[in-house]
Amino acid sequence: MGLWTLLEGFLLLANAFAILNEDRFLAPKGWSFQEFSGGKTKSLKGQLIGLIYATQYLRVPLIILNSIFIVVKLVSG
Repeated sequence: MGLWTLLEGFLLLANAFAILNEDRFLAPKGWSFQEFSGGKTKSLKGQLIGLIYATQYLRVPLIILNSIFIVVKLVSG
């Protein structure tokens, strides 16, 4: 497994986090951001929720990174 494959995997994971809908998926499972903004952010679950919301706010850089990966894949063959 090369470095490029590892980076591609992380990009796919970030894309998966970015498209999660709070109302449909996160809130019914108890992963709403309002539930963990009171001070439970030190737990693993709270940090995962923070990571999910951070990737949702970084959608424009994700679009740019996806475009770069697509172009590189097309050029390399």
